[in-house]
Amino acid sequence: MDYQDIIKDWKSNKFRPLYWLEGEEDFFIDQVVDYAEHHLLSEAEQGFNLTVLYGKDTDWATVVNACRRYPMFAERQVVILKEAQAMKDLLKLEAYIEQPLGSTIFVVAHKQGKIDGRSKTAKLIKDKGVVLSTKKMYDNQIPAWAEAYVRSQGLGISEKACVLLADHIGNDLSRIANEIDKLKVNLPAGKKIDEADIEKYVGISKEYNVFELQNALGMQDMGKVMRIIKYFSANPKAAPIQMVIPALYNYFAKISLLFGVKGGEKEMASAIGVHPFFVKDYMAAARKFGPDGTERALLLLHQYNLRSIGINDSGTEDGELMKEMAYRMLRP
Repeated sequence: MDYQDIIKDWKSNKFRPLYWLEGEEDFFIDQVVDYAEHHLLSEAEQGFNLTVLYGKDTDWATVVNACRRYPMFAERQVVILKEAQAMKDLLKLEAYIEQPLGSTIFVVAHKQGKIDGRSKTAKLIKDKGVVLSTKKMYDNQIPAWAEAYVRSQGLGISEKACVLLADHIGNDLSRIANEIDKLKVNLPAGKKIDEADIEKYVGISKEYNVFELQNALGMQDMGKVMRIIKYFSANPKAAPIQMVIPALYNYFAKISLLFGVKGGEKEMASAIGVHPFFVKDYMAAARKFGPDGTERALLLLHQYNLRSIGINDSGTEDGELMKEMAYRMLRP
């Protein structure tokens, strides 16, 4: 069951006494918690029947006492335990979990990890309630997720705009969702988001960004590469080196995979996890760099990543590091 299934059940008035939300992806947990806090009860019911507790500020006895209360002037009450991972004696909730109150919806947000699945508590949770276990998305999953989120907000998005957004922000789903929400406010319903919209409302230049730097490197266009890096140097917040290097490493790692793939564009797109719309660009870059050039690029990225954090470097500015690295990639 994913977070959307839980919310769908709630909208259909299907409730369980316990919802245990855990794992590494905060966004999915936050979506469920936010819905529970603001939509499971009417405003009139919330005053007496909504309790929100924080793990670092509460204890198991307070939580259990809140859960064992009966609702007032409502069919059910909602108890939310946020930051459960910070609560001491969390496993002492086991006695309540074993016999939960049917009129209480108890939502536990346990971020940044999971409880031991072999423990008695974990087995009780699965038996008595619903478990949402979240994982961080891989970088190659982000564009598809962003596109789906855009559609859920009544908008469309071009392939290039979607990749531009994902490449710039990375796998921070909360931030991607916030930027899409911002676009929704500023654009008419049904609008297909393009690069100009991303530039205007998100603040990512459609000409000078990591996505365009990748393409320029892939085409071995030294002039364009240096223009983009010059822009980055003048606008360090637009693309700090700590964001640029991982993105380029991911790009060349995908190119390296192509050398072992048999088949056409469809098979290659699937193998490296990119939209078929872009696979031709990767194939062209693979032809230009070849296996040896691609391996050299990956080694240079590793080397300059170390230099960017002060290892084997005496303080070279980020812009100069990027220029030097790009030059060595294209002029070995």
